[in-house]
Parts: sequence; structure tokens; C-alpha cells
Amino acid sequence: MIVLLLGSGGREHALAHAIASSSDCEKLFTAPGNPGTAACGRNVALDPLDFEALMDFCEEEGVDLVVVGPEAPLVAGIVDAFGERPTAPAVVGPGKDAAQLEGSKAFAKAFMARHGIPTAGYKAFTAAEREEGLAHLAAAPTPIVLKADGLAAGKGVLILEDRAEAQAEFAAMLDGKFGDAGHQVVVEQFLDGVEMSVFAVSDGETYALLPSSKDYKRIGEGDTGLNTGGMGAISPVPYADTDLMARIRERIVAPTVRGLAKDGLDYRGFIYFGLMIVDGEPLVIEYNCRMGDPETQAVLPLLDQELLPVLEALPDGRLDDLVEPGGDLAVRPGAAATIVLASGGYPEAYSKDKAIEGPADPASPASPADAALIYHAGTRLDGEGILRTNGGRVMACTGRGPNLAAALDQANAAADTLCFEKLYRRSDIGSGF
Repeated sequence: MIVLLLGSGGREHALAHAIASSSDCEKLFTAPGNPGTAACGRNVALDPLDFEALMDFCEEEGVDLVVVGPEAPLVAGIVDAFGERPTAPAVVGPGKDAAQLEGSKAFAKAFMARHGIPTAGYKAFTAAEREEGLAHLAAAPTPIVLKADGLAAGKGVLILEDRAEAQAEFAAMLDGKFGDAGHQVVVEQFLDGVEMSVFAVSDGETYALLPSSKDYKRIGEGDTGLNTGGMGAISPVPYADTDLMARIRERIVAPTVRGLAKDGLDYRGFIYFGLMIVDGEPLVIEYNCRMGDPETQAVLPLLDQELLPVLEALPDGRLDDLVEPGGDLAVRPGAAATIVLASGGYPEAYSKDKAIEGPADPASPASPADAALIYHAGTRLDGEGILRTNGGRVMACTGRGPNLAAALDQANAAADTLCFEKLYRRSDIGSGF
């Protein structure tokens, strides 16, 4: 099978590694990719949002399947666009309407209310409802959660202790602080609990769970400071016991898959459930219509079955050939931990083009089965073949072991071998368990 993978980050490198390691992968292209994905196949200079160019490329190269890493092409309707060209290959992911689960916070909230899926209380306001929203904030308990309705590159969620600040930020969102993403603002009840992420694949009827994960969004030690795209992750979640996972499956995952089908929404791909566990009960914070980053780098190395056959089955509705309905994908025992290496200054201003020193051999099908995996995210090769930083989150080191402590030891040991100017990483990922 010939596969085209879209994206250029650490998540895409992890997907590329898993896909290229599958026995039926004949050829893998990644658009646009990074130096890590290049170790798993061939990078091609195509824009993931240029659907016509992507379809032309697929026809030229005989691509059989397209796998979408980031959310933007899905929300923009890549599945629908490819479906309109008879010669285009199948795409793993939801159609444009279903992708609103991630593309619109208000849509997701209404979906959960309609299907009885537990989540935080909320109200949504448009620019025409500005005064009503400000009055609501004046009486709302603190902390106050504000969410830009649309995609805001992970920056559209604010948690504020001060009502006056919340009102000012609410107005700024409606006035374009996050561009079109803030044309509507969701004001949400603050949930006090512990977070975790659950991932499923669905072909529209059958679903299967991947290992659970916990990511670390804050830049600072002890979960302090600004939110980031993610500074590390562990899998599985130590507190996600059998009883909790059964409640998540029964109250959240199954009703979501049923609700999508009942609403006539075409969904054949990954579903990300961002959860808050409050007094032992799971509630949905958010949906994503793709895998998370850096959770993917911790979750996929724990799979004990090839990923590509699973992805192939989704567009055709054949997932039940590989798993029992409501079952899980096969998982090897043990744990995985991912440590992100970031550029100093991230998530605010940071420098690029710093030379990366150390044995930065990227994860590839040739990587030893028991070795740490080094995933590239914000990297590039210069004209002399020197690996340089090219983003806020530069690389991620994933360790595997019989338990979380062993996985963390391997991940940190790998991170210790890498160096670039102003490298920053958290030393407390996975601590406290």
C-alpha cells in the first residue's frame, strides 16, 4: 500500500514511524514532513490545505490512502473534497460537518448536550450578544473559562481568576484577538480534577480504544506558567483503572460514536477525548478529530499490532474485522513516556536555526525495538546537512519500559544526549505516580 501522510510535526513523525513499520506499507510520502519523517519515507513539498494539488499528486504516485495528522485540513473539508473526485484515494478522518467537533466548541457542546455526554456547563455568545455575555460573566463563579469557538492553534482557551480580566478578554476575543476563531465565545464552568486523554479509532459504527495518556501543557515545573502545545506525555495513565475506563467507554466513547451516526455525520478516523476526572467521574473538556501531540509519541509505541491495517479498515467500515466491537487495539505491557525538548522562550518569542548536537537519529523502521525513540518536530536540515532548530517544540524523546519509572529513565537518558542553545525541558514529566 502507498500512503500519503499530511503534516510536519512530532505527531506526524510518530505516525510515519508506525505506518512505515507496517508490513504492508510499500511506500510512504509525507507532505511537507520534517527530517524525522524523511527517515521513514519521502517528504514532498505540498501544502496540506491545497486539496487539488494533493489529489493530483495521489493520482501521479498511485497513492492508496491519505492519513491526516493536523486538524486544519479536516476542518477545511479534505474528506469531502477527495470524495468528489472518483479517482482520489480514501482519506482517514471525519467529513467537514463531523470535524466541527473540533472546529467549533459551541457545536461540540451542543452535540454533547443532545446526546447526554457529561461535560462542563456552558453558554455561548456571539458579537451580537456581547452585553448579555458581559452580564453573564459579572455573575459567574471564578475561575472563569473562556474558549474561542474555532481553531486557534491551541491558544484559544483562557482560565481567569478575575472577573474584570475575564470580561476584557471576552471582549478582545469577540473583537478579533484570535481572528475568526473568536467570532463566538464559549463561557464554560471550571472543572477541578485530573486530566487525561483517551483515543479511539472509529469506522462510523465500530470503535476501538488506543492506550490512554496524560499530557503536560504548562511550560513550567509543577504545571505552572503558560499553556503550550505539550511538554511531555505518559501512557497509560496510572489512575485509569478498569472501572474508570469502563465508565469512560460507557458514558462518553460509545455515546459519541452512536451520536455521530444518529446525526448522520460521516466520521471514519481518530477521535480524541480530552477528559477531566472529577471525584472519580469523567467529563469531556474537548474533542479533537485527530491524534494529540505529544500524546501520539507516547501512545503509538505501545501498540502491539500494526497501525496501517487499522487505518486501511476505517474508510471501508471494516474495523470489526480487526477488533471486537467496543474492544481495544492490542497493546504491549509496560509504559511509555515522552519528554519534549523546546526552544528557550517558547511558547512566547524564541530563536530558530540553532545547531542540534548529539546522536539525533530519528525514529525509523530500522530503530531497535528496545531503544528510545527520537521524534523530530521543529527541525530542519540546512544546506550543509546540519540539523537545526525550526520551531518552539524541537524534538521529543520517548522511552519504553516495564513500568513508568523505567520508561522515564530511558526517555530522560535519550534527552540528555541532545543539545542546542537555550534548550528547555521539564524534569517533572510523569512524577508523582
